[in-house]
Amino acid sequence: MFATLGRSWVLFKQSYSVLRADKTLFVLPILSSIAALLVLATFALPLAFTIDWSAVKQSVQANSGATIVQPWHYLALFLFYFVNFFVMTFFNSALVACAIAKFRGEPCSVTDGLRIAVSRLPRILAWSAVSATVGVILKILEERMGFIGRIIFNLIGMVWTIATFFVVPVLVVENVGPIDAVKRSVAVLRKTWGEALVANIGLGAITTIIALTAIALLGGAIAASIALNTFWIAAIAGAAFLVFMIGLALISSTLDVILLAATYEYASTGAIPEGFDPHLLQNAFRPKGSR
Repeated sequence: MFATLGRSWVLFKQSYSVLRADKTLFVLPILSSIAALLVLATFALPLAFTIDWSAVKQSVQANSGATIVQPWHYLALFLFYFVNFFVMTFFNSALVACAIAKFRGEPCSVTDGLRIAVSRLPRILAWSAVSATVGVILKILEERMGFIGRIIFNLIGMVWTIATFFVVPVLVVENVGPIDAVKRSVAVLRKTWGEALVANIGLGAITTIIALTAIALLGGAIAASIALNTFWIAAIAGAAFLVFMIGLALISSTLDVILLAATYEYASTGAIPEGFDPHLLQNAFRPKGSR
């Protein structure tokens, strides 16, 4: 476990060095987050004003927590999933394109990344439709199953997430359809023996540790504020904590995509991405018998 966290920490720093070398890459996750918030507002606000909340309350009381779901709810869910997947895939595609270009020593601005993503628009739309369809189907089946059924379909959803781990770089580099992209994603994941996924989870663990440290510092500031009977220490610490957590989330998501692009680049070409330790990446592709 500690060895995995150690490798993940090194990969975290190497991914961050790529971002530090070209801070404009940070613009893409910011644009993605803004677009995602706009999508959420676009769907949430109309629903908030059109749903008959008194009827929902009566339905909950009459059915012991079960609500009556209308067919149009699933249509709205599909559209929400579709637009969300599109936004995420579009901007991640632009980021992957820029990261891979930089690994190869080629110039790539944010505009260039967006231009490449636009050129993959039909593939991205198709993939968004497939992802939204799978998401809605799993949601419908989960709602109709008992406790055990929900566990099973949660596992199916996890398997789907793992199988599609490399879909975005495949869409960008190989420009194939969604079905072929899933097949290639599974092939690359098999080639890495899952190390790429473990490394990505390791980055998430490191981010969690940093976030918990920030929470502890916030708790200390609140305690100090109470002890000194002043509001301003807690207020300033709270504002700083909010800004820090937003920045951490954006940086973490950016590093995840950079590491994803680096792993895919090595898996597909055998070339060591610039800025990454060749030994760490080569360990992710060792023959099974050497483990």
